[in-house]
Amino acid sequence: MAGSVLKIAGRRLSQHTGSGAPVLLRQMFEPKSCTYTYLLGDRESREAVLIDPVLETAQRDAQLVKELGLRLLYAVNTHCHADHITGSGLLRSLLPGCQSVISRLSGAQADWHIEDGDSIQFGRFALETRASPGHTPGCVTFVLNDHSMAFTGDALLIRGCGRTDFQQGLTVSTVEEERTLNPRLTLSCEEFVKVMDKLNLPKPQQIDFAVPANMRCGIQTPPS
Repeated sequence: MAGSVLKIAGRRLSQHTGSGAPVLLRQMFEPKSCTYTYLLGDRESREAVLIDPVLETAQRDAQLVKELGLRLLYAVNTHCHADHITGSGLLRSLLPGCQSVISRLSGAQADWHIEDGDSIQFGRFALETRASPGHTPGCVTFVLNDHSMAFTGDALLIRGCGRTDFQQGLTVSTVEEERTLNPRLTLSCEEFVKVMDKLNLPKPQQIDFAVPANMRCGIQTPPS
């Protein structure tokens, strides 16, 4: 599963930034890979970003952007995914002016290779980039600049975390909850390493073609 969102310190998703209306937020789901995609927009400037798009649902995402009267500046990925092909490459074609974004440490192609501390601006809002390696070396977490929410990808899942050997049904949690209730994060460092070393999980079904495609920003012939 990709694309978990955590509310920082239990704040509401409708948190104001101090500069007017709250950020426009839409959560979308792709069932085959169980990926959550997030659209965030500034209601005044109409500028927007999309987090962790999926190839099969890129047309849906582009349509929503148009329906809401937004201008998509960036299609960003929390990491190089192994369970689906990113939709960022296709979105660059569907929505001219959109740029693909991923961590430099991912080794994948993109218009913008971000680093820890970089800020992705859209209107009055911004996503702060926080390096969160573990699931993959290039994993990042995006924190909204009012610190009301964080988009963790697979680095941190609700009551779990992404597997660490190569690269749970709720959709929203808080950092406080995970610190106290996550059965992995409440372990000692030594116990955590032992648990993660013994997961023995099967390879994701789409890894053999998803990772090579994502290293090229997912650019390929659009699906029919």
